[in-house]
Amino acid sequence: MTRTRSLSRRKFALALLVVPLLAWSLDSGRTAERAVVVPAPTVDAATPAGGGLQTVVLAGGCFWGVQAVYQHTKGVTAAVSGYAGGTKQTAQYEMVGTGRTGHAESVQVTFDPREITLGKILQIYFSVAHDPTELNRQGPDTGTQYRSAVFYANDEQKQVASAYIAQLGKAHVFKEPIVTQLEPLNGFYPAEIYHQDFAVLHPHYPYIVFNDLPKVENLKQLFADAYRDTPVTVLASSKPTQ
Repeated sequence: MTRTRSLSRRKFALALLVVPLLAWSLDSGRTAERAVVVPAPTVDAATPAGGGLQTVVLAGGCFWGVQAVYQHTKGVTAAVSGYAGGTKQTAQYEMVGTGRTGHAESVQVTFDPREITLGKILQIYFSVAHDPTELNRQGPDTGTQYRSAVFYANDEQKQVASAYIAQLGKAHVFKEPIVTQLEPLNGFYPAEIYHQDFAVLHPHYPYIVFNDLPKVENLKQLFADAYRDTPVTVLASSKPTQ
């Protein structure tokens, strides 16, 4: 566990002792995460004629929350927490937490392009999954391992993401400049099993309550057409078929 994340979790646990959790409710309209309404991208990836699933790797702070958002997104068949930006040898939580491996906590999003486009995936990413104007941090977590980054797998993904960042910047959607990095995907390494489905398995964990459940609620409110109540989980997708 990193020092930054450990301190943050202790602060949230202390807050629960001081302020009763019942005083804070998603139903009351109060959220801990800032969501921004962003326009749909004008440039999007083409739907492949032959079908087939596609993947994109996104980094936006702690992977628990980003994973939770896409687990509740229609058209997404899998959302796996992991590491990208460094080597296989350093793709371990304790090492990544030092901020010296080049890795970012990331989520590999597998989706059916016939049901949801890459552009829609990115629209959700910039709107509710994280704050793209925070440099090397998200919420209570700081360090390059929490940077905002799109790890593109091919030229089309790079083009769509680059055009969308330019579009949002030109429209002045955010008060501050977007700092999202575009990095070639040289490898994605799934995180330890205890990190997978964390928000689904631990919905009452203080960090999840304050930082990640609001993201899912924002998805539901701002992207009702793309929201699904029952999340797709790593645990379920790894079970052998009968």
